[in-house]
Amino acid sequence: MASTATAAGDSGGRNWTFLTNHGHVLLAIARDPTARLRDVAAEVGVTERAAQAIVADLEAGGYLQRTRVGRRNEYTLNPAGHFRHPAEADRQVGDLLALFAETPAEETARRS
Repeated sequence: MASTATAAGDSGGRNWTFLTNHGHVLLAIARDPTARLRDVAAEVGVTERAAQAIVADLEAGGYLQRTRVGRRNEYTLNPAGHFRHPAEADRQVGDLLALFAETPAEETARRS
């Protein structure tokens, strides 16, 4: 899922998406909780340093927890966390995760 993708038929202009990089990083981690930040950054289209800063923001906000497992990190998401913007503050991020973060097994089963 590239963050720079535009809608089909878009004739140019400014390039924008509905989700922020924070949302894209959260979804990438939801799909693969043991992903390396290098891989998350490549998927989202940001630098590894930006991905690290975003993960730190998400961890400080209580949206995920980082656990060291050997030489790697494993992430646990908090789907009960609420959106930060007042317009969506009554909704939980689990709603977003359920919408976008299918695991590969779920995606294969859905296509069958």
